[in-house]
Amino acid sequence: MTIDIRMIRDRLPQQIADLESEARQEGYRHITRLIDEWSAGDVRFEGNGERLLGAYVDAVLAGVGGMTVEAAMSGALRMRRFYISPAMRGRGIGRMLALALLDHARSCCCIVTVHAGNDGAAKFWESLGFQANGQCGHTHRFDLHGSSFTPRSR
Repeated sequence: MTIDIRMIRDRLPQQIADLESEARQEGYRHITRLIDEWSAGDVRFEGNGERLLGAYVDAVLAGVGGMTVEAAMSGALRMRRFYISPAMRGRGIGRMLALALLDHARSCCCIVTVHAGNDGAAKFWESLGFQANGQCGHTHRFDLHGSSFTPRSR
């Protein structure tokens, strides 16, 4: 299994429709919102420090994750639209994707926030070092410069 993390620019990959369908079947609407916001030009992950990444397994889109400026907190980014296909979970793909985003964030901010939608997501973010912190619309935050976190070395 080859995992390739790629930046998504200009247009969403066609395979995003498959992820959106799977997310909807699980009761999640955040990939639908990603597609809608992208199509409307509202959120294109083009702001300072923003980024949208796709995780590909053997050339098939297995997941996506992005970061946008955290409007509620100066100097912070927010992890958003993070989703891994159910068939691909448990293989380290989500971790690799999250670490790539955190590695990028280290160069442009001090704090990354996330809103974990359920207990499983909360455990995932906590396994990466995020701390529960239910303020300003997020559930967890990560202090990039106050931790021993070094994504490249893991």
